[in-house]
Amino acid sequence: MSVLSLALITGCGGGSDDDSKESGTSGEAGASASAGTTTAAAKALSAAELEKLLLAKGDVTGYEAADGDDTLPKAKGEVKTDKADCAPLAHAMAGLAPGDTDASASNTLTKSPTATPSSGEEAVLDVEMTFVGLSSYDGDGAEKAVKAVSDGIAACSGGFTITAQGEKQKITKVAAGKPSGKGDESVAFSVNSDMDGEGTATFHTEVVRAGNTVSTYYTVNFASLDSGKAAAVPTTLIDAQLAKLK
Repeated sequence: MSVLSLALITGCGGGSDDDSKESGTSGEAGASASAGTTTAAAKALSAAELEKLLLAKGDVTGYEAADGDDTLPKAKGEVKTDKADCAPLAHAMAGLAPGDTDASASNTLTKSPTATPSSGEEAVLDVEMTFVGLSSYDGDGAEKAVKAVSDGIAACSGGFTITAQGEKQKITKVAAGKPSGKGDESVAFSVNSDMDGEGTATFHTEVVRAGNTVSTYYTVNFASLDSGKAAAVPTTLIDAQLAKLK
């Protein structure tokens, strides 16, 4: 099972001594943009303000919201990469800010099961979870954050290594996905993750900018891994989160 996915569910421990730096190369991949741009006068929201804007219990029918403090890493130092250009991707997957800001918040949205599985093990695993992160930026920082993710997709297409909870996880492939087109601009990507030598599993992430706020969505359903299917990021959650940001 993916070390990163386990880390997101159980909470990350200490990282490694490897440093990472968020930077990108030229090129756009898997991105959808509108004419909306931020201005130099834009001011970032605080982490406390972002916490209030996260999706909460009762906001989306069929989903339960849980405090990200219990399931997600609290700082970028807990999720590191062996390639600097890939750091924005790993951070987006972990509900952390993909850009240069200290203003961020995260939580977990779990979809209510639609059927009762036959075994206890499946009952635990047959759960779709989406890790949602919000980050806010001064000036054009939000646009730069989305660009860092877009650039990282091309730069990291051959894979990279994530260190989380003191363990390393190999991402074997990164590919551009089809973004929802929501917000002012959006970018989507998928990663193939090595499953401890027992094949690979695919996970989807989407990053959406609304003004100077960026929301990230990483969806996991462990029950679908054996079937070779990857859980899509629910557009219902993207729409609901963007509605709270207006």
